[in-house]
Amino acid sequence: MAASGARSGRSGTPPRRGSGGAKPRPAAGKASSGKASSGKASSGKGSGARASGDRGATRKNSPGSGSTPTARTPAPTGPFRLGAIEGATPGKWIDVWKERMPGIPLELVPLEISDQRRAVTEASVDAALVRLPIDRTGLQAITLYEETPVVVCAADAHLTAADELTVADLAGEVLFVPQNPPVTVVVDGAVPPTFDAPATVAEAIAIAATGVGVVIVPMSLARLHHRKDTAYRPLVDGPLSPVALVWPDGETPPLVDTFIGIVRGRTANSSR
Repeated sequence: MAASGARSGRSGTPPRRGSGGAKPRPAAGKASSGKASSGKASSGKGSGARASGDRGATRKNSPGSGSTPTARTPAPTGPFRLGAIEGATPGKWIDVWKERMPGIPLELVPLEISDQRRAVTEASVDAALVRLPIDRTGLQAITLYEETPVVVCAADAHLTAADELTVADLAGEVLFVPQNPPVTVVVDGAVPPTFDAPATVAEAIAIAATGVGVVIVPMSLARLHHRKDTAYRPLVDGPLSPVALVWPDGETPPLVDTFIGIVRGRTANSSR
């Protein structure tokens, strides 16, 4: 019998309830459920902390939290000081300036050729209309136009018989040149004067009116200082006299840039 029972146990027959066998274990599903619940609660706390931290960071970096706004560069108030050598004709550009910049005055400063460069480099003016050639060291320049040279002589001089002259026509003439000449012309065969160089173009033209010689100047100066007792004729093969706008090298100030745009023909709404 005993051997039979052993065989029965080995055959896997389950013991009867209450017969001293092992108690049933708790259902695995319940234990697993408890752990999962605990995990959810932990996960919820961590998520809440992160959300709270994100909201705090947003408030810290939001506008109005003490950040300093970027300062704006104040608009220029002027005046714009434009130097101009004798004979320059900036009238049309000044008219455009007045229409385009009504709140900023333009001051026109007369310049002599002898100090045209110094006025710009020493900031006596913001920009200047000068007569070339000029030492461009430390300057920026735009050539605007070129003037024809003319020969100024007495109104009854024999040179007035021609409508225009060449350099060769001046051989044998007394040719005098003012100090700081606005144009330089080499005339082979010209006779040097026996008197000192006139201080100004106006003085040179007054001397030419006496008939003692001739002077060569840009046409604008001949017209500016025209007298009834003088006449002038174009010198067709003489060197042209360029007029340029110059301003200090480096970053161009806004008012100078505006005037550059005017002389270049830019409209008010166009870019550089």
